[in-house]
Amino acid sequence: MTQTRSEFEARLRQIGAERYHDLHPFHDMLHGGACNADQVRAWVINRYYYQHSIPMKDAAFMSRVEDPALRRQWRSRIEDHDGTDTNEGGIRRWLRLAEAVGLDPDYVASCRGVLPATRFAVDAYVRFVREKTLLEAVAASLTELFAPKIHANRIEGLLKNYDFADDSSLSYFKNRLKEAPKDVAFGLAWVLDNADTAEKQDAAAAALIFKTDVLWSQLDALSAAYVTPARIPPGAWQPDQGLLLQKAS
Repeated sequence: MTQTRSEFEARLRQIGAERYHDLHPFHDMLHGGACNADQVRAWVINRYYYQHSIPMKDAAFMSRVEDPALRRQWRSRIEDHDGTDTNEGGIRRWLRLAEAVGLDPDYVASCRGVLPATRFAVDAYVRFVREKTLLEAVAASLTELFAPKIHANRIEGLLKNYDFADDSSLSYFKNRLKEAPKDVAFGLAWVLDNADTAEKQDAAAAALIFKTDVLWSQLDALSAAYVTPARIPPGAWQPDQGLLLQKAS
């Protein structure tokens, strides 16, 4: 049976309440100040791979959209990450965070040292958006519904617990608090408008679940590799690699 608009929205929000990665123990460690410097650096390196892939995901989506109005609405997402003449963009802000935690931003941008599981998860998301229906692609982006809370908690926790945290190093998260609401308002309305059968609603909900799995699996990989007992897989970042001190010397 097709759910009403309000029922379906409640269903989507419940997925976030149960499955969003703000519930992952690694985020409790990070925001609570329990991560050591190398664990923070590992998070920055691996999360960068996700951040730098988002504009490619959005470009893949736009290449399939025939409606100019939808393309116009969506392209601001690419600009938010890649930047414009007047906006440095989220990727550059993330590299500033990398530098603040003692990493060489060129090393981070090279994506060397990214965990295999991170690469697999993020690449799977880009491929999902490229290959699935437009409805499923937009629905997968609705994890943004739940992002403002984690960004606010992250800003508070990092400022409280880590010396590197300041307005400059945390500018990515502060800007997302302003950028994400417009994106998610459009995306949610678009999904609610277009998921007009029970089958489409089920597909959209499954897409959102898939995206929560993508986010959660990245933190599982970080925990397995860098939290005691650490088991760093071959080719992944080692704590003595890619540091600013090495570049300076």
